[in-house]
Amino acid sequence: MTDETPIPELPASLRAPEPVIVAGMLAWLIATIVVWAADLGGDRALPICWVGLAVGALGTSIVFIQKAAVRRGSRGAQEGLE
Repeated sequence: MTDETPIPELPASLRAPEPVIVAGMLAWLIATIVVWAADLGGDRALPICWVGLAVGALGTSIVFIQKAAVRRGSRGAQEGLE
């Protein structure tokens, strides 16, 4: 006989992607400012920082598009993004 205890669902604050995205973009922004102001890393560090910011912006837009699809009720939308 198996005794299956229900697994509680994570709170919404732990499932939200926004704080992680904002923290990551803030870190890349600070790194970009430091590298640009201090002229660190030669010719490779600044483009890497710009790409980090661009990837953060892309991720943010994907999250916003998925949330809009959830609100619309689209069948292919990601679940759990209320």
